[in-house]
Amino acid sequence: VILLVVTLVGYCTWSFVRTYEHEVISTLNKSALHLDSILTETDLVSLPTPVKRYLRYSGAVGRPKVNNFKIEFTGKIRKDETSEWMPFAAEQYNFVDPPTRLFFMNATMNRLPVAGFHSFKNGTAFMDIRLLSFIKVQYQSGKEMDIAETVTFFNDMCCMAPATLIDKRITWLESDSTKAKAAFSNNGITIIALLYFNKEGALINFVSEDRYAVGENGTMQKLPWSTPLGDYKEMDGLRLPGYAEVIYKYPKGDLIYGTFTLKNVTYNVELLK
Repeated sequence: VILLVVTLVGYCTWSFVRTYEHEVISTLNKSALHLDSILTETDLVSLPTPVKRYLRYSGAVGRPKVNNFKIEFTGKIRKDETSEWMPFAAEQYNFVDPPTRLFFMNATMNRLPVAGFHSFKNGTAFMDIRLLSFIKVQYQSGKEMDIAETVTFFNDMCCMAPATLIDKRITWLESDSTKAKAAFSNNGITIIALLYFNKEGALINFVSEDRYAVGENGTMQKLPWSTPLGDYKEMDGLRLPGYAEVIYKYPKGDLIYGTFTLKNVTYNVELLK
């Protein structure tokens, strides 16, 4: 019986990871790279002043424009303030056109392995969380999830791929010396976010009121969501935030439900390695 259980868990783990990897390979094969296109000052002309300063601070100017990027994180996550923190390691691939985010996480809950796969493809999203890679702990999809993951996708663009902020799907609504308000529109969904910068030019926070949190019985509640950033470091030739928190603002107070530490980022990936 023990051997059977071990074999079953092993197979389910392999199968779940393979589902994610198949999606990554398939999307890589469909995506065209345009590596001869360099981000220049001319591309920045229509951007708000603090966003221009951020792109220069990050080192994106003079480097290839971004078609896709791969990120590796470690961190911890929890459901609410009474839940224990779950340590995790995560990998994700983002593709700029069409907007795609494929995220896979391995975590530990009560000493048992938990795996999570988030898929966002051109406005359609789902989240699949499994204990031992085969017992579904949580599955979420639908319009609210599509909107929430559109916010997350735009957040990834802002935090991890500054060069993508020249995207035509972004409308810059207003700005001053330290912040800029943006609307990101794709496939019938428009979300709004505020980007905050320090005097050096670094992005230090991203705030949106368009993201949903999963509540009891799978209900979705729209709440203010923010990702304060810090610990900037050199990564693949760019200056990027090495640490972030993810926070929902509930009526009773803020909930820090996750922390992320950047381990590696690669731009314009051609083949799965």
